[in-house]
Amino acid sequence: MKKVVYPGSFDPVTVGHMDLIRRAAGIFDQVVVGVLINSEKKSPLFSLEERVIMLKDACKGIPNVSVESFDGLLIDFVRATGSDTIIRGLRELMDFEMELQLAQVNRVASGGIETVFLPTDPKFSNVSSSVVREFARYRVALPDFVPENVLQAMVNKGIVESTKQED
Repeated sequence: MKKVVYPGSFDPVTVGHMDLIRRAAGIFDQVVVGVLINSEKKSPLFSLEERVIMLKDACKGIPNVSVESFDGLLIDFVRATGSDTIIRGLRELMDFEMELQLAQVNRVASGGIETVFLPTDPKFSNVSSSVVREFARYRVALPDFVPENVLQAMVNKGIVESTKQED
């Protein structure tokens, strides 16, 4: 059985993340979505627990996907899941440069954990958690960028004012 780990902070999870999760679930027997405790972020939109709950809800219709949180080195988490493979999405050339360096370091440091890259579907190439967070600072919702349950959580927390885009 081939298991892959898809790591990230997912603050918040986007439709691009969900597309990659679905595609990975079609390639691998099991996908473990690893939600990173990102201590470097000073003001996340959502707590770790909220991100895990939102991801579990968004992934509930994909039977071979599980969601777990982790802290520490990614390679240690990958080993703990029983996997030897990481999957990462690539939107643009800058993503590739950064991800390639991380993949090479992880492979050397782990003694062989591989990273598989999937190019982003072009319709999601402009979607990122960073963009969603930036618009949220101005209380503007981006309903086409996040799953419905995440958008509703943003409204419920008062992060955005409504589920409608401003004209």
